[in-house]
Amino acid sequence: MTEIHRAEGESKGRYWHEIDSHVAELTYTRVGKTQIIIDHTAVPDALRGRGAGAKLVERAVNDARAEGLKVIPLCPFAKAQISRHTEWQDVL
Repeated sequence: MTEIHRAEGESKGRYWHEIDSHVAELTYTRVGKTQIIIDHTAVPDALRGRGAGAKLVERAVNDARAEGLKVIPLCPFAKAQISRHTEWQDVL
């Protein structure tokens, strides 16, 4: 798996990684200083089934945990991934 990158503005952020010239991404919005909303996860058809989206959610969860943030998963994919991984649910 390739390196996952992160870019963040004042209120919005993005994780992404490129695999075989295809980019998968996860976007989020900050809610105050203590929460983020995972808005959207996009994985191109060429990367489906390769764990690209799950890795993005995992990175967002790990960063939120490290930064003491709570996650509101509005994105259906992120919500499903977090519900499957009980070890990630401490950030909810």
